[in-house]
Amino acid sequence: MPTLREIVNQQVREGDLYEKLDRNRVRCYACGHCCPIPEGQPGVCKVRFNQGGTLYVPWGYAAGVQCDPIEKKPFFHAYPGALAYSFGMLGCDLHCAYCQNWVTSQALRDPNAISPPLAASPEELVQDALRQGAKVLVSTYNEPLITSEWAVAVFKEAKAHGLVTGFVSNGNGTPQVLEYLRPWVDLYKVDLKSFDDRHYHELGGRIGPILQTIKSLHAMGFWLELVTLLIPGFNDSQDELRQLTEFVARISPDIPWHVTAFHKDYKMDGPRNTRPEDLLRAAELGQQAGLRYIYAGNLPGGVGGMEDTRCWQCGETLIARHGYLIKDYRLTPEGNCGCCGASIPGRWSKSFERQIADRPFLPRRPSRLVTILN
Repeated sequence: MPTLREIVNQQVREGDLYEKLDRNRVRCYACGHCCPIPEGQPGVCKVRFNQGGTLYVPWGYAAGVQCDPIEKKPFFHAYPGALAYSFGMLGCDLHCAYCQNWVTSQALRDPNAISPPLAASPEELVQDALRQGAKVLVSTYNEPLITSEWAVAVFKEAKAHGLVTGFVSNGNGTPQVLEYLRPWVDLYKVDLKSFDDRHYHELGGRIGPILQTIKSLHAMGFWLELVTLLIPGFNDSQDELRQLTEFVARISPDIPWHVTAFHKDYKMDGPRNTRPEDLLRAAELGQQAGLRYIYAGNLPGGVGGMEDTRCWQCGETLIARHGYLIKDYRLTPEGNCGCCGASIPGRWSKSFERQIADRPFLPRRPSRLVTILN
């Protein structure tokens, strides 16, 4: 039987996001590491590699597919109630000890992370999404920036069939990759994991590229939402949260910020789990910074009204939620508050198109994707 690395190294094509250097080296621009990769070696991500002075990148497979409420991604200001068809590949440019998708993201670093890839084409993924009733196709589970060429191929097919597209990403981008994605990605969620560069070094990265990517995504017109997984003792100090939320508010007070609850996972079992009062404290700091749309997540029913979307001007509840369930929807067809008429930023349907799902679920029909064995 071939190893996982052998299988993955056969599922490739030449990349778009690189330049050739001297001595058969290449420089990759898919993520903020901008790896200079010697002949015969992979980049930090472990899945983009240099062979003969050519950068080869992941192609033609999915490490997993699943149908989720779009609120799980989470996107709260984009097509509430819609179904998101999620797909991912293998590998990541960070190595977070608390990763909840470690089976795919760390598959080539950790021998315990095993996720056999499924042979797939853009056409097959899009047709599978359409059969499930999805409105949105999302690249997630691993870090999508390092598989951008494949995502763009899938998204071109998706857009030809009227689907919305999205990235769920750590945000460790480059100007080159954002320009490459710009025509094909509608929604972009960034995990802003900390506001301390020392913490990012622990995770295998630097804060600078993430902050620049957030600024660029907003300026370039992607619909952007941010998430911070609140980890007690890691990123939950008053000072760090104040700096983080003030940074976001300076870009735009209209960027939704989700502060979500940590639970022990993968290699991080030291901190206690996040409590509702921790989320509410962080949310209060975000409000003081001037953010208009703050959501406390992962603890449905335990955070008061912090799951709901309210009008920034008059305070009217416009979208009431419990977890991923939309309980009430009061936006006008134009995306305005029905009470005072204020415009609510987001990507809205002309009307609430009904709740497709209020919890994650596997495809209702058997997938036609098959495991790659050689």
